Amino acid sequence: GPTRTLPEPVEQLHDLLQRISQRVACFLERRGILERDEDNSYLTLDDLEQDSLQDIHSHSVTYRVAVGPQKGRNVFCLQAIPPKAGLPSGSDRVTKLAGFSLHAGVAARADQRDKVERLCRYIARLAISEQRLSLTPTGKVRYELKTPFRNGTTHVIFEPLDFISRLAVLVPKPRVNLTRFHGVFAPNSKHRALITPSGRGRGSKSTQTAADTDERTPAERYAAMTWAERLKRVFQIDIETCEKCNGPVRIVACVEDPAVIRQILEHLRKKESIDPQAQLPPGRAPPQIELFDEANN
Repeated sequence: GPTRTLPEPVEQLHDLLQRISQRVACFLERRGILERDEDNSYLTLDDLEQDSLQDIHSHSVTYRVAVGPQKGRNVFCLQAIPPKAGLPSGSDRVTKLAGFSLHAGVAARADQRDKVERLCRYIARLAISEQRLSLTPTGKVRYELKTPFRNGTTHVIFEPLDFISRLAVLVPKPRVNLTRFHGVFAPNSKHRALITPSGRGRGSKSTQTAADTDERTPAERYAAMTWAERLKRVFQIDIETCEKCNGPVRIVACVEDPAVIRQILEHLRKKESIDPQAQLPPGRAPPQIELFDEANN
C-alpha cells in the first residue's frame, strides 16, 4: 500500500503550540485582559503603561531593563563560545512561539509516582537559585544560568534596582490562592469525590452526612485555620503536642515585648550552659534541601 511520511516531532510540537497560543489569546481577549491590534494582527496588553507590574513583567520576559535610566535597553549578558551546530541538545522535543514554550522531553507513566513527584517539585521550584546569584565588583547583580542559551549566554547582569523590580513581580497578590485545581479536581466538579483519596467533593455522601450532623454555625464552619493548624498541615510540625510526653500543649501567654523576650532567652541560655539537658529548641526548622536538588543540580 502507499506509504505516508510522518511529520517530524518538532513540527508536531510547533503546530500544537500554535493552536495552544491562539486559544489562550482568544480566551484572554474574551475576558477583556487583552485587546487585538487590528493593524498588526497580534494581541497587546490593554493599558500596559498604566500597570507598572505588567510593564515590568513584559520587560522581564523580553530580557530588557524594566526601570531606571537604561529602561528599554537589552539586559547585559555574558556569553561564551556557543556549541557547534548539529550537536544533540534535546531541541527536537522543545519549541517556542510568540512567548509560549512547549516542552515534551519528559514522560512519566501513571504508576511512576516518584517520577511524577520529582517533576511536580521541579515545576514548583523557586524562581531564583541563591547559589547562582552573586554581586560583581561594581555592585551589579550577576545571575548564572543553569543551562547556557543557544547563543552561548551563561550569565545575566542586572542593575540592583532593576533586579529588585523583577523580584517584586514575583510577589503574589494578597488574598489570592497560589494553588488552583481545574477539571475533575476543581471544587465544584461532580466527579471530584470519586478520585480524591479522602472522597471529599461536591455531592459526596461524606460531605452530605457531615453537613447534616454538623452543629456549628456557618461562621464557625468556614473560619480559617489557625496558624498552628496550618503549620501542622503544611510542614507536619505539631506545636500543640509536647515532644516529651505527647500531651497537649497549653498556650500560657503571647510575649511580644522585645525586652521581655530578650530576658527570657538570656535566662534559658544560662540554664542551658549549666544543665545540658535544658537545651533550647532551634530557632527555625531545618531546611529541606532535598526539595531543591533538582533546581540546583
